[in-house]
Amino acid sequence: MGLEYRNVTKQFLTNDGTVLTAVNQVSFHIAEGEFVSVVGPSGCGKSTILSMTAGLYQPTTGEVLLNGELVTAPNSKVGFMLQKDLLLPWRNIITNIEFGLEARGVSKAERRERALSELKHCHLAGFENHYPYQLSGGMRQRAALARTLAIDPAIVLLDEPFSALDAQTKMLLQNSFASTIKETAKTTLLITHDLSEAVLMSDRILVLSERPGTVIAEIKVDLPHRERPLERRKLAEVNDYAAELFQLLKLEEKAA
Repeated sequence: MGLEYRNVTKQFLTNDGTVLTAVNQVSFHIAEGEFVSVVGPSGCGKSTILSMTAGLYQPTTGEVLLNGELVTAPNSKVGFMLQKDLLLPWRNIITNIEFGLEARGVSKAERRERALSELKHCHLAGFENHYPYQLSGGMRQRAALARTLAIDPAIVLLDEPFSALDAQTKMLLQNSFASTIKETAKTTLLITHDLSEAVLMSDRILVLSERPGTVIAEIKVDLPHRERPLERRKLAEVNDYAAELFQLLKLEEKAA
């Protein structure tokens, strides 16, 4: 399933009655199965783009389309994973993963089968009866991914899911996520402040301006091993891409 933004502007009314424009005239397209990252200064509207893709906000003007269909409300085709795992502490891991399926009325037998499958995909087999407090931060994030994938979304939205992890756990989890996303052929949109992470995991990178955010550059990452960031990390070109992104953002900062 592909994603398209057509001249999208989103404005919010603030508490003092003024209008804040979060993003302005944003247009881009993500092909089915593609992994695209969005980078930009803090407050430039990156998370607003994710929320509009999920149907949580409606554009003030313009259109957001999934496979050519207008996004007007939250729908089951989109899975949204946030910075925090938000696992329910009173449920064990397998029933946490089943939660979305349960809410949709999926039978107990089917949701158990799908949850066990995603546990295996996310390298958590054997931990189904553990509770969130018994898992490390990285394992909790893998459980959150399993919960997201269990509903079988066509598009996965990731809002800085690795930002709170230590460096070693972050690298291992990036590798695990990338492998799972590639294996399941999910169209993916990642928001990140980590320029190297964007290069390591993406097919393309969209660079946003200062608020109101608009797309100022689109970079194709022409490197192998998208499904194995640890392998891609060994390539010298990764630093070249990250430096290019840094320069674009610095130039944008000076212009602002």
